[in-house]
Amino acid sequence: MAKKTLTRQDLRQAVFHEIGLSNNECGKLVERILENISEALISGEEVKISNFGSFKLRDKPERMGRNPKTNIPAAISARRVVTFRPSKKFKAAIEMGNKPSQISE
Repeated sequence: MAKKTLTRQDLRQAVFHEIGLSNNECGKLVERILENISEALISGEEVKISNFGSFKLRDKPERMGRNPKTNIPAAISARRVVTFRPSKKFKAAIEMGNKPSQISE
């Protein structure tokens, strides 16, 4: 079974079918939501979406690792990463194979 990837185009189509705005307006809406999430994370804010989960920016320190092919030690530089923690409702929905809206509070 081939894996399907959800794209911005898919999100735009979902908004179009659900709300009925024009395709152009739906695309702008999806882009603006993604921009708001990105801007909040860049400025150090945590993004919490009710019944979905939260996104957080985390600083990882430099550490020593190794090249798995050669076993030669290598320094892994410090970096910032985005983490996602799903809500309890979202986790339950995934475990049951349902949409989050189908899970009772």
